[in-house]
Amino acid sequence: MATHPHRKVIIIGSGPAGLTAAVYAARASLAPLVIEGEPSSTSDQPGGQLMLTTEVENFPGFPEGVQGPELMQRMRDQAARFGAEFLTEKATKIDFSGRPHRVWVRDDEYSADAVIVSTGARSLMLGLPNETALIGHGVSTCATCDGFFFRGQEIAVVGGGDSAIEEASFLTKFATKVTLIHRRDKFRASKIMQERAFNNPKISVRWNSQVTKLNGDKKLESIEVTDTVTGAKETVAISGLFVAIGHRPNTDLFGGVLDMDETGYLVTQPGSSRTNVPGVFACGDVQDHTYRQAITAAGSGCMAAIDAERWLEHQHATASK
Repeated sequence: MATHPHRKVIIIGSGPAGLTAAVYAARASLAPLVIEGEPSSTSDQPGGQLMLTTEVENFPGFPEGVQGPELMQRMRDQAARFGAEFLTEKATKIDFSGRPHRVWVRDDEYSADAVIVSTGARSLMLGLPNETALIGHGVSTCATCDGFFFRGQEIAVVGGGDSAIEEASFLTKFATKVTLIHRRDKFRASKIMQERAFNNPKISVRWNSQVTKLNGDKKLESIEVTDTVTGAKETVAISGLFVAIGHRPNTDLFGGVLDMDETGYLVTQPGSSRTNVPGVFACGDVQDHTYRQAITAAGSGCMAAIDAERWLEHQHATASK
């Protein structure tokens, strides 16, 4: 087991939140170590969910749009320029029970005075063979991000909860028709959201149905829909499919240590990024189940770095007395 030099700050995760935290922490001369994840990991890969996104048109400062991976690389380069160090590995164990806080990557131990958790969340997917390859090419998990690209087209949304209906309602601003595909015969969404869907002339519902196949090599051309009661299959020509069956925060590593809500998102103190453990901060989609945007994640990463810096200053001032 190898032990590495002590750090002032360790950042776990490298999406927009983690990389923004790294920029701010590095510029504050905190020399952060960013444990950015493994390239082979689907849940917390370096760069987060934007690595699966093609065109990003709603991130300020890029009037012509920018590719998701390029945006993440620019953020990473910026953090490195100011002195952030990167470890392209996945954190495998943590111990926040005392000071300093400790994080392991397999058998290698790293310690820090403060830790910023930015491990993000992942969209639950359908599990179909070419689903990942078609993300950004007709398949999406974010209507706010990608709805604009489907102006004047017929598209579908998979799901039956509030999020699915909210996505479908938003997409009617662009699409000529939105079909909600739900595997049961009634929604689990709140009554007000159901009424919103039923009263929207652009939304139609396919009950007792599930998507069982995605057709298209370089872009989505159609989907196969299977009736969950009769087993009958039908090919439906659509150019866009939005998967809205939920998200799962990447918080398994922190179970029993950091406070979480009933769905597994980390709980932070109101108006801050502080968790229940002093010196441990959380930012981005790992604690935000409302907005889930790159720009809000980046903003909360800024908050976490500033909170960490101020907390470290307070600890130093207290120790000096």
